[in-house]
Amino acid sequence: MASRPSPDVPSAESRVRVWPALAPTPGAAESLSMKPLQDLYPDDFSHCYGCGRLNADGLHVKSEWHDGEAVARFQPAPQHIALPGFVYGGLIASLIDCHAMATAAAASMEKAGATPGVDQTPRFVTASLQVDYLRPTPLGPELELRSRATEVGERKVLVEVVLRADNAECARGRVVAVRMPAGMAQPTSGRSR
Repeated sequence: MASRPSPDVPSAESRVRVWPALAPTPGAAESLSMKPLQDLYPDDFSHCYGCGRLNADGLHVKSEWHDGEAVARFQPAPQHIALPGFVYGGLIASLIDCHAMATAAAASMEKAGATPGVDQTPRFVTASLQVDYLRPTPLGPELELRSRATEVGERKVLVEVVLRADNAECARGRVVAVRMPAGMAQPTSGRSR
């Protein structure tokens, strides 16, 4: 018997908010039509629990690229609890991980002359994830993630992420992202689950 979501628990769709578009600047009209990076992953690779738009039960992390920085916002739900009043550290690691993969893709695209948020987003996977928990993250406020690529290579991208709640820095991540190996690129259509 399938469980039904509680009416007082917000849906994944309502918990995730995308960074609002920046104020228009001369020559930046295209930024207003940019989509979240994860929305441009190919369908066969959009099932990730953290950021996959095709995973109905996932977190639906959505990152937008503005001037060399990726920004996402996430509203934790009551089930994301560690201790009363605080966010579960595993959720924080997942948010940093998925946001960093989108950052790596955008930085790689930009270096190659593509437009992040407009052109199809390549898939990256995590080679290394280090999270430093700086203070307990309160459950209630919206979380903000900001990240930049510190090194962009042909195959590997290094990303630094900061997670804040109520403007207080709660966690930092250092992530090594690599282009998805060809062996992982197996279409989901026609596969049994």
